[in-house]
Amino acid sequence: MEHREQTRAGVRLGDLVERFGGQLAGDPDLTVASIAPLDSAGPAQISFLSNSKLRALAAQSEAAALILSPLDDPSVAATYAGARIVTTNPYAYFARAAQYFVSLEEAAPSPGIHPSAVVDPSAQVDESAHIGPHVTIEAGAVVKAGAVIDHGCFIGKESVVGEGTHFFANVTFHRKCVIGARGIVHSGAVIGGDGFGFAMEAGVYIKIPQTGRVVIGDDVDIGSNTSIDRGALADTVIEDGVKLDNQIQIGHNCHIGKHTAMAGCVGVAGSAKIGSRCTFGGAAMVLGHLEIADNVHISSGSMVSRSVLEPGQYTGFYPLAKNAEWEKSAAIVRNLNTMRDKIRSLEKTIKTITEQSRLEND
Repeated sequence: MEHREQTRAGVRLGDLVERFGGQLAGDPDLTVASIAPLDSAGPAQISFLSNSKLRALAAQSEAAALILSPLDDPSVAATYAGARIVTTNPYAYFARAAQYFVSLEEAAPSPGIHPSAVVDPSAQVDESAHIGPHVTIEAGAVVKAGAVIDHGCFIGKESVVGEGTHFFANVTFHRKCVIGARGIVHSGAVIGGDGFGFAMEAGVYIKIPQTGRVVIGDDVDIGSNTSIDRGALADTVIEDGVKLDNQIQIGHNCHIGKHTAMAGCVGVAGSAKIGSRCTFGGAAMVLGHLEIADNVHISSGSMVSRSVLEPGQYTGFYPLAKNAEWEKSAAIVRNLNTMRDKIRSLEKTIKTITEQSRLEND
């Protein structure tokens, strides 16, 4: 009730600065009701400038206050009349402030188990957890304090859901899988389905049982309809702080390092090992059994067909072709630098011979 009253009255800028830091230029008692984009923010709202190219737009903004960097502040302040919160990372500040505004508006789900949920007697569900309608929680599963399991979710045998983790509607979390604290898993995600493992004999595929788990760390976000396969024997591991967008496929026995982020439709084949703080643009592909170092950044639509052992930005794409033709083209591309150097050397030689010949003829 106190939160709702505070939201209707607005949030003091002084409270924001006290909570999130930054240097305030303006009245700390000025209140703002919400956050809005630069081009539409009104006198009851706060906005942010994270791209210096938009300084002119920020300077003309009608927002009551702006969040901006020390680099942008002097030029914006020259014409902007509102209050300013100056911080080294305005975008991150905006993200935290936005979370705060949402928390004031949304009531936390009430703890308890909905009557239509099916919870095995041997499952351990903390009293503070929220279990929504038509949820199924199987034997030996653990749901820790403050977790929110929305309607229609499935939590398999002996799996563990950490403190404050939120499963949106219709998440499937298979047997023995583990997710840490403060995770967010969006609707339609499937965690711990079987990996794609088969042996071939006499032209017939023989299924390999997938007996590993999926082990997910703290503060991991998983987008809608993303699939993370369980390991064949060892575990598939997603470390702390990883962010996965929608419709991503993570194959069995993959290992993804801390704070790596992947945009929509990325595909990672089995047993790939990816380092920390990497980024993958939309629809990037990673072949199986490869190793990618920390701080590697893969451009959208790129195909990673070999291990990447040095940090940096990588881009690569070839049109579809018969494999033999593609290999020839790849070999030519790899030798282009050498060919270029040889051509330049030949050009210099020809130029020298031509000049000598001209001098002799003169």
